[in-house]
Amino acid sequence: MDPTRVLIVCHNHPAIRPGGAEAYAFELHKAFMRSADFEPVFLARSAVDGAFLSPHERHLIDPHTDPTQVLFPTSPRSFDHFLGQARRRGLTAARFAKILNEERPDVVHFQHTQWLGYDFVRVARQTLPNAAIVYTLQEFLPICHHNGQMVRTLEEFELCEEESPLRCHECFPQFTPEQFLLRKRLIQSHLAHADLFITPSEFLRDRYAAWGLPPDKIVVEDYGRLPVQPLPEARRAGARTRIGFFGQITAYKGVDILLEAMVHLSERKSPATLRVHGANLEIQWPAFQARIHELLDATRANVTNVGRYSHEQLPALMSQVDWVVVPSIWWENSPLVIQEAFSHGRPVICSDIGGMAEKVEDGVTGLHFRASDPKALADVIETAVGDPSLWAELRSHISPAYPMDEHVARISELYREVLARRAVVAP
Repeated sequence: MDPTRVLIVCHNHPAIRPGGAEAYAFELHKAFMRSADFEPVFLARSAVDGAFLSPHERHLIDPHTDPTQVLFPTSPRSFDHFLGQARRRGLTAARFAKILNEERPDVVHFQHTQWLGYDFVRVARQTLPNAAIVYTLQEFLPICHHNGQMVRTLEEFELCEEESPLRCHECFPQFTPEQFLLRKRLIQSHLAHADLFITPSEFLRDRYAAWGLPPDKIVVEDYGRLPVQPLPEARRAGARTRIGFFGQITAYKGVDILLEAMVHLSERKSPATLRVHGANLEIQWPAFQARIHELLDATRANVTNVGRYSHEQLPALMSQVDWVVVPSIWWENSPLVIQEAFSHGRPVICSDIGGMAEKVEDGVTGLHFRASDPKALADVIETAVGDPSLWAELRSHISPAYPMDEHVARISELYREVLARRAVVAP
């Protein structure tokens, strides 16, 4: 039997724009590469002026000319963020259809469609009527025009419990309620061509079911992780006082909340220290960049700004911290950093909302704090670093991360189920 061809579609390549969804999608691609039953191809969006572009018209691949990777150049300036599609969608759709016809995948697995377009799901169905189409929902972009965060614009970072055309219009008065209703119906019409949706958390599944996706087409399946080898744990007497942040430095990730908490801890003469491992600050809006630099300057005594890191560096970097903080001010879904922390035996201090609260059991595998509250975070950190026995107790309850091999086996099973259903209805 011929191997099943799988096209994995992602909005960025992790080598170009690091991020959790990008890293997971590429790890999944690499895991399928090791299977004799599958032939995967990884398609990632790239900027038109990106350094990774090849002159070939057919495939815009990485510098190593890897035939299992395709870069699809688009321009963010020509993307309609409101409708989630390219303004010249006829051109991008034709180019995507060309790749589909050349690769002829049995399965098209969308990991993200930002900068590409929700209409790519429709193009995949029209081009490959018998293919299985799977869509992993990473956040709330189809539901929420506010960067997919479900955070309102009326009050500073007020969490949004539900969408409606009127509520969305209140956040973005330049668009009428009728336009928001049209946006919803358009995106849903594109997504209706998917056979199956995967969500990494129950929280995310429930939100999309309430939004209108058929519940029987949504499967909860957490991210799989490649095996890691943590560095040997050094024996250390006394409390565990080293805190670490890992991830993108954006307003939604709550780095400013964490740094403000460190200001409080410095004033209290706390022994806690923080190492910030983060990327993409340079592409945030200027006021936010200025605020982060101001806070980093104010916390030089107890904060080290390490900067960008690679996945290969994680064991060494994790060994230099005792606790991992996930201070996001939005719901999150299943932050990969939580799995990474647990893989290295690090308890997690996180916001008490959404997927974070679902993945970290308060008082068992980590500690919760009231989201968006620097003082509350400072209080929890102070409790954590002040109790020498707490770190060991929480660490003893941490289970290994979900193995990528088991995850691939489950994804493979889902692919086969969808392909079998498509074969029944095929003309």
